[in-house]
Parts: sequence; structure tokens; C-alpha cells
Amino acid sequence: MDRTTHLRQRLDDIGRALAGFDDALALIGLGSVGQELERLDAYSDLDFFVIVRPGAKGRFLENIDWLEAAAPVVFRHRGTGDGLHVLFADGIYAESAVFTVAELGRAAYTPGRIIWKQPWVSDDLATPAAQPQPPRGWTLAKLLGEIQCNLYVGLLRFRRGERQAAAREVQLYAVDRLLQLAATMEPEGATAADPFAPARRFEQRHPQFAAHLPDFQQGYDRTPESAAAILDFLSARFELNAGMVAAVRELL
Repeated sequence: MDRTTHLRQRLDDIGRALAGFDDALALIGLGSVGQELERLDAYSDLDFFVIVRPGAKGRFLENIDWLEAAAPVVFRHRGTGDGLHVLFADGIYAESAVFTVAELGRAAYTPGRIIWKQPWVSDDLATPAAQPQPPRGWTLAKLLGEIQCNLYVGLLRFRRGERQAAAREVQLYAVDRLLQLAATMEPEGATAADPFAPARRFEQRHPQFAAHLPDFQQGYDRTPESAAAILDFLSARFELNAGMVAAVRELL
């Protein structure tokens, strides 16, 4: 059995296991095991929601017999208040959340796929009532200003010897803002974006922009070189503040 078939089979097995619990209502596959099956590959994990009756949520989060009925589990971790991460003995990794129907109605998620449900449960559960909201207030001017501040502060910290903090400021925070700029500079590819994680599939969505990322993230000891690459990239494409550009270059 190939890996993708194995992943889908495991999700089906979890659904069959849940059918044996009176308090379980539905299993919803998400992402590459939801409505985006074309993305499923050997490196995919399982993302899913389990919908339960009111009052049963704690039981399904604390007691994972419903997962172990599908396959042996070697690792478990409670993430958020709703979340449960597990690693099965055969290497399949799963990220899940347990909700009541009322809680699901307030959650933002991408449309999913019903894997299993009680006969009286509506298929509409797989369609979110709440939609993810894009970041507000991030105009082009604000993004460019934020990146320039990140570069300046990061270089100050590097000179002080705070290399970890400097690397985060330049190679993480500034680059996060650069990823938001990409859509203004290059048409997005056909690969679906993840509204909750803009970095996901970025290389497929913006291949020309992504080709510059190794220059922007050169590693722990090369924050000045990374900052210089970011500054040069932006200066060639946008009108930056001359005073801040000069201040950043003085620290390089």
C-alpha cells in the first residue's frame, strides 16, 4: 500500500472506530485529506476534526482509545485547549481538534470532507460558518515601514552580540512581512494558499519570489548579509525612506 492510500485508510479506520462511541457525531477531514486531495503526498499528515456531543469533549481529548482502536499510538500531545497531536507507531502523524457542534460553528477553518458521521448529522458541518479573516491594516506602506524597522533593530542587536534575537528580527519577522508583499509583486500560482499559514506552499505559489529566500535567510551568523540582501531587493523595487536606508546601511 502506498503512503497516500495508507493515510486515507487510516482516516477511514478512525471513522470506523468513532462509530462505536455514542458521544461521537462526526469526523471531518481537512486540508490534503479534506477537499484538497490533489495535494496529498508521501509527506502529508492527517488533519481532522472530531465532533462530539456536549459534555463529551474532555473524554475524547483525555482518553485516546478511539485513536488506538485504529492503530497503536507512540506519542501524544495536547496542544491548544481543543487540540490533540499524535504519532502512530507506523509513522503517520495526525493533528486533530475535538469540538461540539456549537463550538464548530464559531471556528474558522477551510472547507472539509465528511469522513464519517451519524446518519442524522448534517453534511453542512464540513462547511465553516465562520471564515478566516485576512490581516487588517497591512498596507504597502506599513509593510515596507515594518521591514525597515526590523532590519534596523535586528542589526543593532547583532552588533550587541544578541545573534539569536537579531536573526529572528531580520530572518523571521522581516521575512514574514516580505511574504505578505509577494502577492503585490508576482501573480499567485494555482496551488492553494493556506489562510492560516501564509508560508505554506509559498515556493509553489510564488516561485520567482521564493528564489530570493536563501539570500534573505542566510543563517545564525549571517544576519547582516541577510539584511543587506533584503534591503537591496526592496530598494530596487520600492521607494524606501532615505534616512532609514542610510541608517541600516551604516550598521551593515
